[in-house]
Amino acid sequence: MTGTAFPTLLQRFFTDRLCTQMEASSHTIAGYRDTFRLLLRFASAQCGKPPVKLGIENLDADMIGDFLVYVEATRGNGARSRNTRLAAIRSFFRYVAMSDPTWLLHCQRVLSMPSKRYVKRTVTFLDGDEIAALLAAPDRSTWVGRRDHALLLVALQTGLRASELVNLRCGDIVLGTGAHIRCLGKGRKERCTPLRRDTVKLLQIWLKEQRGDADHPLFPSIRGDGLSRDALEHLVRKHCLTASRACPSLTGKRVSPHTLRHSTAMELLQHGVDQSVIALWLGHESVETTQIYLHADMRLKEKALASVAAPEAKPGRFRPDDQLLAYLEAL
Repeated sequence: MTGTAFPTLLQRFFTDRLCTQMEASSHTIAGYRDTFRLLLRFASAQCGKPPVKLGIENLDADMIGDFLVYVEATRGNGARSRNTRLAAIRSFFRYVAMSDPTWLLHCQRVLSMPSKRYVKRTVTFLDGDEIAALLAAPDRSTWVGRRDHALLLVALQTGLRASELVNLRCGDIVLGTGAHIRCLGKGRKERCTPLRRDTVKLLQIWLKEQRGDADHPLFPSIRGDGLSRDALEHLVRKHCLTASRACPSLTGKRVSPHTLRHSTAMELLQHGVDQSVIALWLGHESVETTQIYLHADMRLKEKALASVAAPEAKPGRFRPDDQLLAYLEAL
């Protein structure tokens, strides 16, 4: 079977399909890019040829299936991340089927691969003591410690996503009356998040130390460029480990940048902020997304339980089941 070469199709997918036709956001392009970097490295190792020499025939349904198993088993990603990778791959093969019909049957096999079902677990968040311990963890006598402290405080107060945090620029901070942070979030929605006075004071000091122009990263790396998402996850884990010495409840708790976002939402919810306001604060598309925090808050459930009177029913006398029914119940 002959057709357009795979490297050409992949380049056209990013330049023509994503950038020109769909005008995809930078976050979408970055996510698709990361997926294909992982896929090409995996396929290259499996086929024994460099990525530029790979063909569409090498990326069949079996290879994609093995890659998805690798993502979960070796890289330790969950089913959601696995499904996100598969969605990017499907998008590419839909483009291939449209651009080069000689690969139509090949693409149909990949497009028929199902997403994986997963258990929707309750969200993980930090309580007040854990937040205080995490904010106290960075060593503020160093430049890196001051940067990390400011970043953690902004993350916990604003609830910004990881991608929104690492893409902040100095010009996105508006101080003075009505102090707030501007960010371009998911779905290209620009939103403004107000800042507390303590956060404003800290950012004023940090911006003076930075002395950067409006386009300079708000939280740069030691090289002066923006932090990567991996670097953000690493510093959160590092300071969480330090904080666990002062706050034992953090020991063994899996804390990620998204956990800080959940913690912001729970703080707002526990202080009586309406769900619709929390949805606006976090940049959720729908208020229904915010309901996950209602399920996670045991205090709200306990408060609801306390307001319900126990039924006035007399306990019945226990009678053992028939032996056959008892056997079936025990299965």
